[in-house]
Amino acid sequence: MSENILLQKSFSFAIRIVRLYQYLSDSKKEHILSKQLLRSGTAVGALVREAQNAESKNDFIHKLAIAQKECDEALAADRNLLVRAFERNRLFIRNRI
Repeated sequence: MSENILLQKSFSFAIRIVRLYQYLSDSKKEHILSKQLLRSGTAVGALVREAQNAESKNDFIHKLAIAQKECDEALAADRNLLVRAFERNRLFIRNRI
């Protein structure tokens, strides 16, 4: 039996999210948005694994739909982090000129 690609990818995603969280909190001192990213990003894998044990087809679909919402939330947190970084750099450059 081959490995489930969805489980593999959601696990890899969670590992990358944890590493990004560690980098943001240690190096960039970003704590609020990085915690949100950590929560939503790691929830995806948990929900995918939970969907594997669903009691029905509808339950399976529902759990994967929630995982999709968590992905969207992680993407929103990531975008907010990028906007903050851009604004910080813009202010830094403006103050240097």
